[in-house]
Amino acid sequence: MRSPCVDAGLVPPLVQLLNFDDQEVLLQTGRALGNICYDSHEGRRAVEEAGGAQIINDHIKSLCSITTPANQKLMTVFCGMLMNYSNDDDDDILQTQLISMGVIPTLVKLLGIHCVNAALTEMCLVAFGNLAELESSKEQFASTNVAEVLVQIFKKQTEHEKKEMIFEVLAPLAENDIIKIQLVEAGLVELLLQIVEATENSDKDEDVAQLKTASDLLVLLLLGDESMQKLFDGGKGSIFQVVLSWLPSNNHQLQLAGALSIANFARNDGNCIHMVDNGIVTKLLDLLDRHVEDGNVTVQHAALSALRNLAIPVVNKAKMLSAGVAEEVLKFLKSEMPPVQFKLLGTLRMLIDAQADAAEQLGKNVKLVERLVEWCEAKDHAGVMGESNRLLSALIRHSKSKDVIRVIVQSGGVKHLVTMATSEHVIMQNEALVALGLIAALELGTAEKDLENAKLVQVLHRLLSDERSAPEIKYNSMVLICAVMGSEPLHKEVMTLAFMDVVAKLRSHENKTVAQQASLTEQRLAVES
Repeated sequence: MRSPCVDAGLVPPLVQLLNFDDQEVLLQTGRALGNICYDSHEGRRAVEEAGGAQIINDHIKSLCSITTPANQKLMTVFCGMLMNYSNDDDDDILQTQLISMGVIPTLVKLLGIHCVNAALTEMCLVAFGNLAELESSKEQFASTNVAEVLVQIFKKQTEHEKKEMIFEVLAPLAENDIIKIQLVEAGLVELLLQIVEATENSDKDEDVAQLKTASDLLVLLLLGDESMQKLFDGGKGSIFQVVLSWLPSNNHQLQLAGALSIANFARNDGNCIHMVDNGIVTKLLDLLDRHVEDGNVTVQHAALSALRNLAIPVVNKAKMLSAGVAEEVLKFLKSEMPPVQFKLLGTLRMLIDAQADAAEQLGKNVKLVERLVEWCEAKDHAGVMGESNRLLSALIRHSKSKDVIRVIVQSGGVKHLVTMATSEHVIMQNEALVALGLIAALELGTAEKDLENAKLVQVLHRLLSDERSAPEIKYNSMVLICAVMGSEPLHKEVMTLAFMDVVAKLRSHENKTVAQQASLTEQRLAVES
């Protein structure tokens, strides 16, 4: 019936009726327009073209403070109309227009005044849910007291469906960092912890769903730097203490939320140092150990994320190594899940940074190196491929060990380091060139054939000729040219390509270090020729 109403031109005269003061006329007109908008894109468009949404917003704004039963009835109908009008999955233009006409502050104020009215509350919440996904809405929501209003309403709810409805509004709103801190200050965390406590041992479907939603939302609140620090509170925060008790839980959802929360708390060096000093590593290792065989992939991923973040501060590395983190992480080498592989690699790379003994021990682990070489070819998973290359390079750079270099050469890792030197990321190029420089300085004879097959000399020529190459790339490429001159076949290749011309140009490079290295390299090339 909606399309015939639109086609017959009924919408403009109906919208005109909204200009009347008669409450009964407004009530019936609001209902009619709400019905025309329900599940009808054409209906919503027609109301928009006739200016209906603006008039209704103005009415709500001017009447929202009146709490008589008749006015509450009218406000509920108008809210229902806006709820249907904003529910357009095909087109967010109407939603954007509602936001720009200031509908959000109006509805937040209305909800604050009439929150005891169940029907009106429900319609406001659905309208909020329709608008909250839009990025532009979040700034407007953040300028209101929506956090306080929603938390107050949430406190009074006993029904699962009503709580779910509020959760559906809270989740998109909590993506905004300002609203995160507002929700924390309004007391949402305490409510969520109560829900977790009430549902964690239940196997009823609705309790399992509530537990997941509440714990997911807690983790989301910790993604904001300010809200996270407020909740950590120097390690004394109530949520931090509760989260620690989730790690040894038998509930996978709580284990996951616990590990993700620790990973979020560990985005700050001070927090990381405090947590490591207070025994968090053992708790995470115990959790990981329960998931080695046929474990829960999301829990593995979350626990490894937490360990990786905790390993960033320099003072934590040796402590974590002596706690057995590397040995535990290596148990997941056989994982075929790219997210787990990615975090495993990142954790090991963080742990060995400037830790020569650990880098040497891991670098001599043939199984690890062979797996890295295999993952260096994981073209379907760029993250895993990049991290494998970076760890391969890190093992050489931090150990500076001939034994490690020999294992990497024998496992076929050299060609991947040469490819890594052509990466689009300067940091990866540089890491590769430094590692290759160490190979050439310490084990040139062992690696000679692989360097030749990987066309290292041609790659270096390209890097030096390319004006876009960063100064450190040019510098390390020249150092490497000098280092490979001790190999007859590589020396021959250097002499075949016109390196002298390229290097001579770099003597006038604006970077003094590059210019000095160019002079040294030119002298070396002249002597060798």
